[in-house]
Amino acid sequence: MGTKSNGSLDLLSVFLTGIPGLEAQRGWLSIPFFTMYIVAIVGNSLIMAAVQVDPALSEPMYLFLSMLAVTEVGVSVSTLPTVMGILWFGACQIDFDGCLAQMFFIHTFSCMESGVLLAMSYDRFVAIYNPLRYTAILTLPHIISMDLVISLKSVTLMAPLPILLRQLPYCHTNILSHSYCLHSDLIQLPCADTKLNSILGLAIVLATFGLDSLFIVVSYMLILYTVLGIASGEGRWKALNTCVSHICAVLVYYVPMIGVSVMHRAAKHASPVVHTLMSSIYLFVPPLLNPIIYSVKTKPIRQGIATLFSCKTELL
Repeated sequence: MGTKSNGSLDLLSVFLTGIPGLEAQRGWLSIPFFTMYIVAIVGNSLIMAAVQVDPALSEPMYLFLSMLAVTEVGVSVSTLPTVMGILWFGACQIDFDGCLAQMFFIHTFSCMESGVLLAMSYDRFVAIYNPLRYTAILTLPHIISMDLVISLKSVTLMAPLPILLRQLPYCHTNILSHSYCLHSDLIQLPCADTKLNSILGLAIVLATFGLDSLFIVVSYMLILYTVLGIASGEGRWKALNTCVSHICAVLVYYVPMIGVSVMHRAAKHASPVVHTLMSSIYLFVPPLLNPIIYSVKTKPIRQGIATLFSCKTELL
Protein backbone atom coordinates (compact mmCIF):
# COMPACT_ATOMS: atom_id res chain seq x y z
CA MET A 1 0.00 0.00 0.00
CA GLY A 2 1.54 3.31 -1.06
CA THR A 3 2.02 6.43 1.01
CA LYS A 4 1.38 10.07 0.52
CA SER A 5 4.02 12.64 1.27
CA ASN A 6 3.43 15.49 3.70
CA GLY A 7 3.17 17.86 0.78
CA SER A 8 0.06 16.08 -0.52
CA LEU A 9 -1.89 16.14 2.75
CA ASP A 10 -4.11 18.90 1.39
CA LEU A 11 -5.42 16.35 -1.16
CA LEU A 12 -5.82 13.54 1.37
CA SER A 13 -9.36 12.45 2.22
CA VAL A 14 -10.65 10.42 5.14
CA PHE A 15 -13.70 8.16 4.91
CA LEU A 16 -16.03 7.98 7.88
CA THR A 17 -18.19 5.01 8.81
CA GLY A 18 -21.81 5.20 9.85
CA ILE A 19 -23.40 2.38 11.82
CA PRO A 20 -22.07 -0.85 10.21
CA GLY A 21 -24.74 -3.08 8.71
CA LEU A 22 -27.44 -0.44 8.96
CA GLU A 23 -26.61 1.62 5.88
CA ALA A 24 -30.04 0.95 4.37
CA GLN A 25 -31.74 2.39 7.45
CA ARG A 26 -29.88 5.72 7.44
CA GLY A 27 -33.06 7.69 6.77
CA TRP A 28 -34.83 6.19 9.78
CA LEU A 29 -31.73 6.45 11.98
CA SER A 30 -31.46 10.14 11.20
CA ILE A 31 -34.71 10.81 13.09
CA PRO A 32 -33.53 9.77 16.60
CA PHE A 33 -30.06 11.21 16.06
CA PHE A 34 -31.40 14.57 14.89
CA THR A 35 -33.88 14.59 17.78
CA MET A 36 -31.02 14.00 20.23
CA TYR A 37 -29.05 16.87 18.72
CA ILE A 38 -32.05 19.23 18.92
CA VAL A 39 -32.79 18.31 22.54
CA ALA A 40 -29.12 18.61 23.55
CA ILE A 41 -28.44 21.93 21.82
CA VAL A 42 -31.77 23.58 22.67
CA GLY A 43 -31.77 22.24 26.26
CA ASN A 44 -28.25 23.43 27.03
CA SER A 45 -28.85 26.75 25.25
CA LEU A 46 -31.95 27.35 27.41
CA ILE A 47 -29.88 26.78 30.56
CA MET A 48 -27.23 29.25 29.36
CA ALA A 49 -29.88 31.83 28.49
CA ALA A 50 -31.76 31.34 31.78
CA VAL A 51 -28.59 31.85 33.84
CA GLN A 52 -27.82 34.95 31.80
CA VAL A 53 -31.30 36.48 32.16
CA ASP A 54 -32.54 35.46 35.62
CA PRO A 55 -30.84 37.29 38.55
CA ALA A 56 -31.88 34.44 40.86
CA LEU A 57 -29.43 32.19 38.98
CA SER A 58 -26.35 34.30 39.70
CA GLU A 59 -25.05 31.92 42.38
CA PRO A 60 -21.75 30.11 41.64
CA MET A 61 -23.51 26.75 41.22
CA TYR A 62 -25.54 28.04 38.28
CA LEU A 63 -22.59 29.83 36.69
CA PHE A 64 -20.72 26.52 36.67
CA LEU A 65 -23.80 24.83 35.23
CA SER A 66 -23.82 27.41 32.44
CA MET A 67 -20.17 26.59 31.74
CA LEU A 68 -21.06 22.90 31.56
CA ALA A 69 -23.84 23.69 29.09
CA VAL A 70 -21.34 25.58 26.87
CA THR A 71 -19.03 22.56 26.68
CA GLU A 72 -21.92 20.22 25.88
CA VAL A 73 -23.17 22.43 23.06
CA GLY A 74 -19.57 22.48 21.80
CA VAL A 75 -19.36 18.66 21.76
CA SER A 76 -22.72 18.36 20.00
CA VAL A 77 -21.94 20.98 17.35
CA SER A 78 -18.53 19.37 16.72
CA THR A 79 -19.99 15.99 15.79
CA LEU A 80 -23.25 17.14 14.14
CA PRO A 81 -21.97 17.99 10.59
CA THR A 82 -20.43 14.60 9.84
CA VAL A 83 -22.98 12.44 11.69
CA MET A 84 -25.98 14.06 10.03
CA GLY A 85 -24.11 14.38 6.73
CA ILE A 86 -23.72 10.60 6.63
CA LEU A 87 -27.29 9.88 7.73
CA TRP A 88 -28.96 12.42 5.44
CA PHE A 89 -26.73 12.53 2.38
CA GLY A 90 -24.39 9.54 2.64
CA ALA A 91 -21.48 12.02 2.77
CA CYS A 92 -18.79 9.77 4.23
CA GLN A 93 -15.78 11.65 2.87
CA ILE A 94 -14.04 14.50 4.72
CA ASP A 95 -10.78 16.24 3.89
CA PHE A 96 -7.87 15.55 6.22
CA ASP A 97 -7.58 19.05 7.68
CA GLY A 98 -11.31 19.13 8.36
CA CYS A 99 -10.99 15.78 10.14
CA LEU A 100 -8.11 17.09 12.28
CA ALA A 101 -10.15 20.19 13.16
CA GLN A 102 -13.14 18.08 14.19
CA MET A 103 -10.91 15.82 16.29
CA PHE A 104 -9.39 18.84 18.05
CA PHE A 105 -12.76 20.39 18.92
CA ILE A 106 -14.34 17.11 20.08
CA HIS A 107 -11.46 16.32 22.42
CA THR A 108 -11.03 19.91 23.59
CA PHE A 109 -14.69 20.33 24.56
CA SER A 110 -14.71 16.87 26.19
CA CYS A 111 -11.64 17.84 28.22
CA MET A 112 -13.29 21.14 29.20
CA GLU A 113 -16.42 19.25 30.27
CA SER A 114 -14.36 17.05 32.57
CA GLY A 115 -12.67 20.12 34.05
CA VAL A 116 -16.00 21.86 34.64
CA LEU A 117 -17.36 18.77 36.42
CA LEU A 118 -14.33 18.94 38.72
CA ALA A 119 -14.94 22.66 39.34
CA MET A 120 -18.57 21.87 40.16
CA SER A 121 -17.48 19.27 42.73
CA TYR A 122 -15.28 21.94 44.35
CA ASP A 123 -18.30 24.25 44.33
CA ARG A 124 -20.40 21.63 46.17
CA PHE A 125 -17.61 21.06 48.71
CA VAL A 126 -17.30 24.76 49.51
CA ALA A 127 -21.10 25.14 49.73
CA ILE A 128 -21.35 22.31 52.29
CA TYR A 129 -18.08 22.77 54.20
CA ASN A 130 -18.27 26.55 54.58
CA PRO A 131 -21.77 27.74 53.57
CA LEU A 132 -21.44 31.13 55.29
CA ARG A 133 -18.43 32.07 53.12
CA TYR A 134 -19.64 30.27 49.96
CA THR A 135 -20.25 33.38 47.86
CA ALA A 136 -17.23 35.14 49.39
CA ILE A 137 -14.90 32.32 48.30
CA LEU A 138 -16.45 31.66 44.89
CA THR A 139 -16.64 35.22 43.62
CA LEU A 140 -17.31 36.05 39.97
CA PRO A 141 -13.61 36.86 39.25
CA HIS A 142 -12.64 33.55 40.87
CA ILE A 143 -15.13 31.63 38.73
CA ILE A 144 -14.01 33.41 35.55
CA SER A 145 -10.39 32.57 36.39
CA MET A 146 -11.28 28.91 36.86
CA ASP A 147 -13.12 28.92 33.52
CA LEU A 148 -10.12 30.46 31.76
CA VAL A 149 -7.71 27.95 33.32
CA ILE A 150 -9.92 25.02 32.27
CA SER A 151 -10.23 26.36 28.71
CA LEU A 152 -6.52 27.18 28.37
CA LYS A 153 -5.50 23.79 29.78
CA SER A 154 -7.78 21.95 27.36
CA VAL A 155 -6.63 23.87 24.28
CA THR A 156 -2.94 23.62 25.25
CA LEU A 157 -3.08 19.87 25.85
CA MET A 158 -5.06 19.07 22.70
CA ALA A 159 -3.21 21.38 20.27
CA PRO A 160 -0.18 19.08 19.77
CA LEU A 161 -2.37 16.15 18.63
CA PRO A 162 -3.36 17.47 15.17
CA ILE A 163 0.08 19.07 14.72
CA LEU A 164 1.89 15.75 15.26
CA LEU A 165 -0.59 13.82 13.09
CA ARG A 166 -0.01 16.23 10.23
CA GLN A 167 3.71 15.46 10.19
CA LEU A 168 3.21 11.77 9.37
CA PRO A 169 2.92 10.02 5.98
CA TYR A 170 -0.45 8.40 5.22
CA CYS A 171 -1.66 5.41 3.27
CA HIS A 172 -3.99 5.68 0.28
CA THR A 173 -6.87 3.99 2.10
CA ASN A 174 -7.95 5.99 5.14
CA ILE A 175 -11.14 4.63 6.68
CA LEU A 176 -12.21 5.51 10.22
CA SER A 177 -14.53 3.39 12.35
CA HIS A 178 -16.89 6.19 13.46
CA SER A 179 -19.05 8.95 12.01
CA TYR A 180 -16.61 11.54 13.36
CA CYS A 181 -12.86 11.91 13.79
CA LEU A 182 -11.22 10.76 17.03
CA HIS A 183 -7.53 10.62 17.90
CA SER A 184 -7.69 6.90 18.72
CA ASP A 185 -8.93 6.28 15.16
CA LEU A 186 -6.59 8.65 13.36
CA ILE A 187 -3.38 7.23 14.86
CA GLN A 188 -4.22 3.93 13.12
CA LEU A 189 -3.91 5.51 9.67
CA PRO A 190 -0.27 6.68 9.21
CA CYS A 191 2.24 4.47 7.39
CA ALA A 192 4.79 5.20 10.11
CA ASP A 193 5.48 4.61 13.77
CA THR A 194 2.85 6.36 15.94
CA LYS A 195 4.28 5.39 19.33
CA LEU A 196 4.88 9.05 20.24
CA ASN A 197 1.28 9.93 19.37
CA SER A 198 -0.02 7.02 21.45
CA ILE A 199 2.11 7.93 24.46
CA LEU A 200 1.07 11.58 24.22
CA GLY A 201 -2.59 10.60 23.92
CA LEU A 202 -2.36 8.37 27.00
CA ALA A 203 -0.53 11.08 28.96
CA ILE A 204 -3.25 13.61 28.10
CA VAL A 205 -6.00 11.19 29.17
CA LEU A 206 -4.27 10.58 32.51
CA ALA A 207 -3.54 14.29 33.06
CA THR A 208 -7.11 15.33 32.35
CA PHE A 209 -9.80 12.70 32.77
CA GLY A 210 -7.70 10.60 35.16
CA LEU A 211 -6.78 13.43 37.54
CA ASP A 212 -10.19 15.11 37.23
CA SER A 213 -12.02 11.92 38.19
CA LEU A 214 -9.60 11.32 41.08
CA PHE A 215 -10.12 14.82 42.48
CA ILE A 216 -13.90 14.50 42.06
CA VAL A 217 -13.80 11.32 44.17
CA VAL A 218 -11.65 13.09 46.78
CA SER A 219 -14.08 16.03 46.82
CA TYR A 220 -17.00 13.74 47.53
CA MET A 221 -15.09 11.91 50.25
CA LEU A 222 -14.55 15.29 51.93
CA ILE A 223 -18.21 16.21 51.35
CA LEU A 224 -19.35 12.93 52.91
CA TYR A 225 -17.03 13.44 55.87
CA THR A 226 -18.43 16.96 56.35
CA VAL A 227 -22.05 15.81 56.01
CA LEU A 228 -21.56 13.05 58.60
CA GLY A 229 -20.51 15.77 61.03
CA ILE A 230 -23.88 17.53 60.71
CA ALA A 231 -25.96 16.84 63.82
CA SER A 232 -29.47 16.57 62.41
CA GLY A 233 -30.60 13.93 59.94
CA GLU A 234 -32.62 16.53 58.07
CA GLY A 235 -29.54 18.72 57.70
CA ARG A 236 -27.49 15.79 56.35
CA TRP A 237 -30.20 14.92 53.82
CA LYS A 238 -30.56 18.55 52.72
CA ALA A 239 -26.80 18.88 52.19
CA LEU A 240 -26.54 15.66 50.20
CA ASN A 241 -29.61 16.52 48.14
CA THR A 242 -27.80 19.58 46.73
CA CYS A 243 -25.23 17.19 45.21
CA VAL A 244 -27.63 14.77 43.49
CA SER A 245 -27.74 16.56 40.14
CA HIS A 246 -23.96 16.86 39.99
CA ILE A 247 -23.45 13.21 40.94
CA CYS A 248 -25.83 12.24 38.11
CA ALA A 249 -23.90 14.46 35.68
CA VAL A 250 -20.60 12.86 36.74
CA LEU A 251 -22.01 9.35 36.30
CA VAL A 252 -23.57 10.21 32.93
CA TYR A 253 -20.17 11.51 31.76
CA TYR A 254 -17.72 8.96 33.18
CA VAL A 255 -19.69 5.67 33.06
CA PRO A 256 -19.99 5.65 29.21
CA MET A 257 -16.30 6.68 28.98
CA ILE A 258 -15.27 3.74 31.16
CA GLY A 259 -17.62 1.49 29.17
CA VAL A 260 -15.97 2.48 25.87
CA SER A 261 -12.50 1.87 27.35
CA VAL A 262 -13.50 -1.58 28.65
CA MET A 263 -15.10 -2.49 25.31
CA HIS A 264 -11.95 -1.61 23.37
CA ARG A 265 -9.82 -3.83 25.62
CA ALA A 266 -12.05 -6.67 26.79
CA ALA A 267 -14.40 -7.05 23.82
CA LYS A 268 -12.20 -6.42 20.79
CA HIS A 269 -14.05 -9.07 18.79
CA ALA A 270 -17.53 -7.74 19.56
CA SER A 271 -19.70 -6.58 16.67
CA PRO A 272 -18.64 -3.23 15.13
CA VAL A 273 -22.20 -2.05 15.79
CA VAL A 274 -21.62 -2.48 19.54
CA HIS A 275 -18.41 -0.45 19.47
CA THR A 276 -20.06 2.28 17.38
CA LEU A 277 -23.08 2.51 19.69
CA MET A 278 -20.90 2.64 22.83
CA SER A 279 -18.83 5.48 21.38
CA SER A 280 -22.01 7.29 20.35
CA ILE A 281 -23.43 6.97 23.88
CA TYR A 282 -20.23 8.48 25.30
CA LEU A 283 -20.50 11.58 23.11
CA PHE A 284 -24.27 11.99 22.74
CA VAL A 285 -25.79 11.01 26.10
CA PRO A 286 -24.23 13.60 28.49
CA PRO A 287 -25.33 16.64 26.41
CA LEU A 288 -28.76 15.06 26.04
CA LEU A 289 -29.39 14.06 29.66
CA ASN A 290 -27.73 16.80 31.71
CA PRO A 291 -30.23 19.56 30.81
CA ILE A 292 -33.05 17.14 31.66
CA ILE A 293 -31.41 16.13 34.96
CA TYR A 294 -30.84 19.71 36.09
CA SER A 295 -34.27 20.85 34.94
CA VAL A 296 -35.99 18.04 36.82
CA LYS A 297 -33.90 18.18 40.00
CA THR A 298 -33.27 21.93 40.29
CA LYS A 299 -36.33 24.11 40.83
CA PRO A 300 -34.52 27.45 40.24
CA ILE A 301 -33.47 26.21 36.78
CA ARG A 302 -37.08 25.38 35.91
CA GLN A 303 -38.17 28.78 37.17
CA GLY A 304 -35.36 30.46 35.24
CA ILE A 305 -36.42 28.79 31.98
CA ALA A 306 -40.03 29.79 32.68
CA THR A 307 -38.85 33.37 33.31
CA LEU A 308 -36.96 33.26 30.01
CA PHE A 309 -40.09 32.29 28.09
CA SER A 310 -42.20 34.89 29.92
CA CYS A 311 -39.70 37.56 28.89
CA LYS A 312 -39.95 36.40 25.28
CA THR A 313 -43.75 36.52 25.46
CA GLU A 314 -43.71 40.06 26.82
CA LEU A 315 -41.36 41.16 24.03
CA LEU A 316 -43.75 39.74 21.46
